[in-house]
Amino acid sequence: MIYRTEYPRPDFVRDSFQCLNGTWKFSFDDRDVGIDEKWYRANSFSGTIEVPFAYQSELSGIADTGAHDILWYEKEVIIEEECEGKDVLLHFGAVDYICDVYVNGEFAGHHEGGDSPFTICMTPYLREGSQKIVVRVYDPYKDETIPRGKQFWEKESKGIWYTPTSGIWQSVWIEVVEKRRIESVKFLSRFDEGREDIRVFLHGNCMNCHVGVKIDFQGTEILEMRSKCNSSEFSASADLIQNHIMRTNFHNDGLSWTPESPNLFDVELTLEDKDGKVIDKVISYFGFRKVHTENGMIYLNNKPYYQRLVLDQGYWPEGLLTAPSDEALKFDIEAAKKIGFNGCRKHQKAEDPRFLYWADKLGYLVWGECASVPTFGEKQVNRELALWTEIVERDFNHPSIICWVPLNESWGTPQIHGSRQQQHYSQMLYHYLHSVDPTRLVISNDGWEMTETDICAIHNYAHGEKAGSKKAQKFEEMFASRKELIDRPSGVWDIYAKGFYDQGAPIVLSEFGGIGFDITHKESKAWGYTSAASEEQFVGDYKRVLDVVLGSPVLAGFCYTQLTDVEQEVNGIMTYDRKWKCDPECICEINMQYRRERVQNED
Repeated sequence: MIYRTEYPRPDFVRDSFQCLNGTWKFSFDDRDVGIDEKWYRANSFSGTIEVPFAYQSELSGIADTGAHDILWYEKEVIIEEECEGKDVLLHFGAVDYICDVYVNGEFAGHHEGGDSPFTICMTPYLREGSQKIVVRVYDPYKDETIPRGKQFWEKESKGIWYTPTSGIWQSVWIEVVEKRRIESVKFLSRFDEGREDIRVFLHGNCMNCHVGVKIDFQGTEILEMRSKCNSSEFSASADLIQNHIMRTNFHNDGLSWTPESPNLFDVELTLEDKDGKVIDKVISYFGFRKVHTENGMIYLNNKPYYQRLVLDQGYWPEGLLTAPSDEALKFDIEAAKKIGFNGCRKHQKAEDPRFLYWADKLGYLVWGECASVPTFGEKQVNRELALWTEIVERDFNHPSIICWVPLNESWGTPQIHGSRQQQHYSQMLYHYLHSVDPTRLVISNDGWEMTETDICAIHNYAHGEKAGSKKAQKFEEMFASRKELIDRPSGVWDIYAKGFYDQGAPIVLSEFGGIGFDITHKESKAWGYTSAASEEQFVGDYKRVLDVVLGSPVLAGFCYTQLTDVEQEVNGIMTYDRKWKCDPECICEINMQYRRERVQNED
C-alpha cells in the first residue's frame, strides 16, 4: 500500500502530477562515507523505507529510534509524461534538515530547513529511460543550532519531548511543466474596500503572453478577465462590490470567510501564448477575510471574534509528525469543531498544507508556528529567518491562518528578559513578518517575556489539583482584572520583557489546562500538568478551569492544552490514537456555554 497519494499542494493545483511516495531504497551512513564513496552514483543500499515517513516511525517500515545523523534515499523513476522541451520539477514537501539531491549521479540541488518545501529542476540531468534520484539528508541530533521544536535529542522521549523526525517527512512528487509557466500566486483581501488583489508570478520569457483569471463562487462565475503580460508579474483586482458580490464594506451577504461560514472563491489561472494557446493552467482559491485588533479584542471581518482554540501538536502514533492519511488531518479538525473549538494553535511545527486546506474548507482558525531552535546565536537567527521566509511564501493564501507565532516561551532566546540583542531578534521577527504579510497578527514570544506583540499571549497551568485549594483560588483571582493577570504571572517569568509594557493588546490565555488522564494505563512514563483518576474527575476539572477562563472579563480567547495525547504526555481530550476520553458532548457544552451567553449579551 502506498500512503499519501493525494495532491500535496491543494492551493496550487495542476491537472497532473506523478506521486513518488512509496518504497525507496534506504541506508544509514553512520560512518559518513557516502560522499567519499560516491553513493550518489553507485551503491547497493541495504534497506528500504516508505516515503514520506521518517525512519523513526512505524509506517516507514523501519521504526528505529536510534541516533542516525546521515540518511541516504534512492528511487528509480520513469517519467510518465512527455518531457521533451519542458521542465521536469521534483518537489519535496519537507525534509528535515539539510538535504542534497542528485539526479543520475549529478548534484542537482541543496536545501536547508526542516519545515518548508523546495523544488529541484531535473531537466539538465535527464537521460533516456529511467531516472535515478538520490537524496542525502544530514540531521544531527545534538546540533543546537537547528530548529528542533519538540523533537527529543535522547533515545527515549520523556515529559514534553517526543520521538524525533528525520529525513523526508512530507510528500515527494514530479510535475512536467512548460518552460513558460505560472510560478506562484498571491491573494490579498482588501476587506474594507470590497476587493481582492491578485498577483500572478511567471517563470520564463512571458512577454506578449496573456494571463487569464476566472473567479467562481459555488459554481457561479463572478469574474473573468484576460490581459497581456509586460513583465514577470501580473496584477489584477476583483472589485467584489462593483460586481454585486458584496453589498457594502461591512455587510457582505455572508460571502466572507469565517469558521461558521468558510466561503471560498475558486480561481482558475491560465497562461496563454500570443496565439491564444493555453501554456499552463493552475487551480487555486481564496477566502475573503480581515483580521485586526481593537479595544482589547481580536476582530474577524470587523467584528469581535473570541478565540476558542486547542493546542494541536500534530503527532500520530504510526507516523509521528507525518499524518498517516489525508483523512487523519481532516479528522482532527472535525473532532475539535465537534467539541466547540473554532481553531487551534498548531504547536512547534509548520503543518502539512493538506491540513491547512481542510482548515480553509471546513472553517477552522490556525495560529501558525514552526520548530524552535534550542539556543541563541547568529547561525540560529539566520536559520529561523530563512525558515519563516519560506513558510510565509508557502502558506500566504490560506485564510484559516490568522496569526504567526515565531517564538514560544523564550525557547532559543533564554536571556530575552534583559538582553537587548535577543529582544531585537524578537522585534525583528515581529516586524519582518508584518512587512512580508500584512494580513495576519504576530505574537512576539508566546507565553511570557513578550516584546512588541499584537496579542498578549499568556501561559498559565497553575489551576491547582482541586477546587477550593489555595492554588485554585489564586488562579480564579488572577483572571478577575487585566492588572492582576499581567502583574501577577503564574511562574518566575514576567509577562513582558524588561523595557516593554502592556499597551492594551488583546489578552489570550494561549496555554493552560493540561489535565492528565491516562485511560490506557499502558504508558509507564505518563505525564500531565495535573492528573485526573476518572472520567468524572476529568470532566469536572475541565469545567472548573474553563468556567474561570470563560468567565474572565479581560480575555479575548483561550487555547486549551491539548487536543490529543502525544506519546507519554497524557494531557489530551483524546488519546494518542484519537479515542475520546469522555463524552465529547460534555466538553462541547462547557466550551459553547460562554459563546451563547456572550452572543445574548451583545444582542
